[in-house]
This record gives sequence, C-alpha cells and structure tokens, in this order.
Amino acid sequence: MQINPASEISCPEDHLIYFRFIGRVMGKAMFDRQLVKGHMVKHLYKHILGWPVMFSDLKDIDEEFYNSLNGLKGMGSDIEYLCADFTTTEETMGVKQVVELVPNGESIDLTEDNLPEYIEAILKYRLLGRYEAQLNELLLGFFDVIPEPLLTIFDFQEL
Repeated sequence: MQINPASEISCPEDHLIYFRFIGRVMGKAMFDRQLVKGHMVKHLYKHILGWPVMFSDLKDIDEEFYNSLNGLKGMGSDIEYLCADFTTTEETMGVKQVVELVPNGESIDLTEDNLPEYIEAILKYRLLGRYEAQLNELLLGFFDVIPEPLLTIFDFQEL
C-alpha cells in the first residue's frame, strides 16, 4: 500500500480526515496486537518511526525510476547533454504539471557537480513531498493511539 498523491480528487473537502482515520485504525490494530493483511511500502514504516528514507527505498515504489536515477550517476559530464533541470513532471487525470524540486528549479541546469543535490531533491519529493499532507494526517491518527516514544523499540521491519 502506498499513498495516492492525487487522493483529494475523490473527496476534495475532507479527504485528509480519512487519512487520520486510517492512522487511528492502524494504531488500534497495533495496540490490540492484530495482524493486518496488507503491507505498506517500506518508506512509510520509516516515516512512522521517524527514520530517514534512503535512495534504495525508491526502488520499492518505482524500480524503473530508481534505475534511471542510478544511470545518471554513471554518465559523468555527459549528463549536461540531457538538458534537464531541477523539475519533474506529474500527470494527474491526464493533466501534466511541472513541479519545481527546489525554489527556482526551472532555471538550475543539471550538471555532474549538482547531481547529488538533484537526487536528494527528487528523493524527498517522490517519498514525501507528493503526499506530505496525507502522510501527516496518517501519522497524527496513528500517534493518537500509539504514543510516538513507545515505537523506539521497533525497527521498520517489525511494524
């Protein structure tokens, strides 16, 4: 399971309430030691625990995109011929939208020197920024039931 960044399309006024509810259900299931059939992607467990997400976590949600970014690392100075910048394109219901990964990202060309910053920015966007509001509500609901300090004994594989 992963969060749909376009979730507000179905219920624009109150879609975040459902994420808070799901968080509470997840917390209650954990509190009652109930096994829930279905799994979230690994980086969501890391968000619950407050652990940092890693580049390898991207592979779990989009292996093709992960491999493409890995390919950029081996391009060296040829990366400038891609004419890429610090933006990404999102498509929702057939409508494409350009998203700047950093302020003024459209005017920052991708080079070998700033590739690590680009990878960090795209990683933050893909694993958090696209659905930050939904994730915050999910976490608030979960922590309504399970206090955050009680989770320090777990790692993401145990949740």
